Amino acid sequence: MYLLRCRDGSLYAGATNDLAARVARHAAGRGARYTRSRLPVVLVWTATARGRGAALRREAALKRLTRAEKLALVAGAAGRVSRAAAPRR
Repeated sequence: MYLLRCRDGSLYAGATNDLAARVARHAAGRGARYTRSRLPVVLVWTATARGRGAALRREAALKRLTRAEKLALVAGAAGRVSRAAAPRR
């Protein structure tokens, strides 16, 4: 899973099995429709999951977080964030 910060300050959540390639696609304007009009994008947070299903569930949980919760996650304050989206240790 990953979070991108877009030019307008918004945060985009996604999941991939090849982070470098996916971020490059976003940066080139060939990623998600949402990020195309908000370039440039910067990778601000990543986490790993134990398989595709777990990653997609956590991505969905990330997308349900409020902006404040996403910013807290980016800042490393995982204790103030939903357990479903917080990285597992």
